[in-house]
Amino acid sequence: MYKKTIIKPNTYYDSVTLMSLGSKIKAVEGVKEAVVVMATGMNKEILMNVGLGNEETEGATQNDLIIAVEARDEETCVEAHRMILDKLTKGSGQAGQEAEVEYKTIRHAVKDNRAANVAVISVPGRYAAREAKIALNSGLHVMMFSDNVSIEEERELKELAVSKGLLMMGPDCGTAVINHTGLCFANEVRRGNIGVVGASGTGLQEVIVQIDRLGGGITQALGTGGRDLSREIGGLMMLHGIRALAKEPDTEIIVLVSKPPEQSVADKIFELLDTLEKPVVVCFLEGDTARKCREGVYLCDNLLDAARTAVKLAGVAQDAGREEARAARLKEEIAGARGLLQPGQKSVRGLFCGGTLCAEALFVLRGRLGKIRSNVSHRDGEKIDGKEACRGSVLLDLGDDEFTNGRPHPMIEPSLRNDKIAEQGDDPEVGVILLDFELGYGSHGDPAGETVPAIREARARARAQGRELAVVGYICGTAADKQDFAGQRAALLAEGVILAESNVEAAQTAADILL
Repeated sequence: MYKKTIIKPNTYYDSVTLMSLGSKIKAVEGVKEAVVVMATGMNKEILMNVGLGNEETEGATQNDLIIAVEARDEETCVEAHRMILDKLTKGSGQAGQEAEVEYKTIRHAVKDNRAANVAVISVPGRYAAREAKIALNSGLHVMMFSDNVSIEEERELKELAVSKGLLMMGPDCGTAVINHTGLCFANEVRRGNIGVVGASGTGLQEVIVQIDRLGGGITQALGTGGRDLSREIGGLMMLHGIRALAKEPDTEIIVLVSKPPEQSVADKIFELLDTLEKPVVVCFLEGDTARKCREGVYLCDNLLDAARTAVKLAGVAQDAGREEARAARLKEEIAGARGLLQPGQKSVRGLFCGGTLCAEALFVLRGRLGKIRSNVSHRDGEKIDGKEACRGSVLLDLGDDEFTNGRPHPMIEPSLRNDKIAEQGDDPEVGVILLDFELGYGSHGDPAGETVPAIREARARARAQGRELAVVGYICGTAADKQDFAGQRAALLAEGVILAESNVEAAQTAADILL
């Protein structure tokens, strides 16, 4: 094996770009390892762990870019470096297209682009708040993909945004659709009359995807960041988003999506909803759906019902006959899968890319399978460290920080999840593997294609020990998404995966097979 490392001083690229690029180069034939990272302390530790660190990388500063490759020979290694540098310098532009202009500061970008009104910030957390403040003071709405921003900085930024009538989406905001343009991890959805405010990325994706599938459409989908509904932040951006949608003429129905807010924050939200004339659908997962609200406020306990309620309010008719036929087919698939399992196969292993989808599945399965554990749970006796050995029924959010520190999110690069999928074939307790697949901007170009070999291996391992495995999946995407929804669906069906039409249905299907 041949190793080669390059350090480019004072060269910054955001982590999403670098992780995605490293994953693509690692897939090149002959390349064993490819790490393209900023020289933070954590990233330098990762380089040492994979055998690509040295004195030179240890001496790099956090403003420096490190490109490290290990390949079968010198020629492959040099070519991999050339590919990385070429992609970094040329970006995604094609020959003959006008070159993109790169700006070193937000102020310079604003000066040359007076019509710009949104800044997407993805820089190390220590710099993110400063850049967001500059953007807000320049009159820009902000979507902050960066995390590791203090709670005090977040509140200060959101108070500033509200005072200026601007959006401050984030920190750690992964999904938004603004004026029909998807940002970060968003799906291509049709236009309509439903506006959404969400404090969860994949939860927001699931709602807008289901609205699209049911024939409805979106005006805006505003992210807030996961801490917005905490006591410290006080729901500043969700309240601001609600007011903005209430004033927007095109938005006739408002949908709210989040895990349960802190009680005082929930009270503020419902007090505001009582003053509105527009219908509002509220889905606070595991929240209180018995709360008394004004007429026109609808409480739902899952994302699918929230989408269905919104679409019904929008006046979009549904094909009941088609739904009944599909339910009958699914029932047959469930019976067939159940008949292949042995008596001891009573556990489900949910390996999720989406944290909110994992939480929703936990809510569904908790009441049906009894004891179940998850790294997204906050309940005593149910919480599991994601790195613990799996025993019994377990749901893991593989996009959690404990798995993604220094490596790509599984929505970008699915190798970590694929390894875990294959391992399930060795456990005689496992009867069902439960999987989600997110399509849209930012996600892997072929998540199903990348996952099929792991599913095949898991089943081969189980069969070698005289067992069968059921695999239940859900594709969170629309027909307009770049990954080709129909092609993704066909690839999974060809592998014998039972496909549900929603995350809730996938979880229910897994339980039906085991019970």
